[in-house]
Amino acid sequence: MKKNNKQRSLLSLVLMCLMVFTNCKMISQEPVKSDIVISKNAKWSEKMALTLMKRHERSYMIDDSKTPKWDYVHGLVLHAIEALNKVQPDPRYAAYVRDYVDTLVDKDGNIKTYELEKYNIDMVVAGRLLFDLYETTKDNRYLVALQTLKKQLEGQPRTNSGGFWHKKIYPNQMWLDGLYMGEPFYAQYTVTFENGKNLDDVAKQFEQIQLHATDPKTGLLYHGWDESKAMPWADKVTGNSPNFWSRALGWYAMALVDALDYFPKDHPKQKELVGYLNNVAAALAKYQDKSGLWYQVTDKMGKEGNYLEASSSSMFAYAFAKGANKGYLPSKYKKLANKAFDGLTKQLIKVDADGTITLTQACQVAGLGGDPYRDGSYEYYVNERKKDNDPKATGPFILAALELNR
Repeated sequence: MKKNNKQRSLLSLVLMCLMVFTNCKMISQEPVKSDIVISKNAKWSEKMALTLMKRHERSYMIDDSKTPKWDYVHGLVLHAIEALNKVQPDPRYAAYVRDYVDTLVDKDGNIKTYELEKYNIDMVVAGRLLFDLYETTKDNRYLVALQTLKKQLEGQPRTNSGGFWHKKIYPNQMWLDGLYMGEPFYAQYTVTFENGKNLDDVAKQFEQIQLHATDPKTGLLYHGWDESKAMPWADKVTGNSPNFWSRALGWYAMALVDALDYFPKDHPKQKELVGYLNNVAAALAKYQDKSGLWYQVTDKMGKEGNYLEASSSSMFAYAFAKGANKGYLPSKYKKLANKAFDGLTKQLIKVDADGTITLTQACQVAGLGGDPYRDGSYEYYVNERKKDNDPKATGPFILAALELNR
């Protein structure tokens, strides 16, 4: 009996030791948050990037995601951090970008959570992260993923006039957002792998939205255009949505300056796209508030409920600054970009004790149609929820800071 008790005691001791060892091992395998220090003297671009890395240990978490997903907001922010790394090289930046891609792209090049058959053009933009990784590593999985996203564009449903539908579930509709989601990737892909053979088709996307969504009175572009004019939000004559949403215009302006990177000066469509950029920049400049910022609904300055919005103001600052730096826009737009950035840092940025920064007054999301139904009214846009440090604001903020060397 005593022998059995001793054996049981010994067995219990062994099990306890194993449990302690296992628990210790499990704890040691959990990711340890790096001790990121943000200097007061760091540039705004670095402060924002390091803030996101400090608050979101893994790059797939930047939109407060609990699980990894292939998504446009990650593509936007990580593209900005990738751009920062080219100007201010830091292995932490490169690792943060690659962590996202390697979490979502498996060894065979399959993109986890991505569904090509949905033909959602939002899902293309994160593919911009793959180009540099493929160029530097020659890892075939990145090429396979690039080819998958190009395959989506090849099959993307189109309007009768040749414009990409925003999503398969939104037939006959082009949204300004979609120009940023698809065209910079499309332009880079065709120049990198096809000797630029599809640049005319890239330009066609801008031509279609410019032709159909531009308001002749203000020069601004409406958020969405329904070729069929069947959607309840669509004007029965023009097919356009009812209002000018600043972030939609921001997506469009950024799409132009980024796609133009891949158009040679002697390309027949290059001058046309530069003209579109000048037109929309001139229209937007008229609605810049004295603070340097823009309102959520662009042309309703001061109307009850409207507010100075962070993501669009960051996008315009970036597009204006890059456009001027590249020579697409007159130099005066660089001054307007700096004025916008001053407004962001003085009015909408909060600095915490640990050096992290928070960009406030960012619209979290807005769209057209869907369920629950979004009617594109003024009341709809100004009442959509806001989110501090929303990725649609932080990504363009970093890009603007880089163009302005701030």
